[in-house]
Amino acid sequence: MEREGKALAADELDGQHRHAPGVASVHVRVIVTWLAIFPLVAVGMSVMGLFATGWSPVLRALLLTAVVVPTTVYFIVPKLLLAYGKLSRRHQTR
Repeated sequence: MEREGKALAADELDGQHRHAPGVASVHVRVIVTWLAIFPLVAVGMSVMGLFATGWSPVLRALLLTAVVVPTTVYFIVPKLLLAYGKLSRRHQTR
């Protein structure tokens, strides 16, 4: 969508207070991102507990986020947003 010749950002609304078609709201993206990150962090912390007991918390956080963030951004969130889009389109057609 465009507004005065400029493309709308993903979370901006047009003049009729609508999101661009096919773009999830910022609120949906937050929930989807949290749903992706929480299980990865929980599992990652459990696994790291097996071998990183003597590590500083900063080093553990560095390693965990180095794995969790790219995995979430490149693989999990896009798949969850795709599933959300399919569900929302199915719900709209009813």
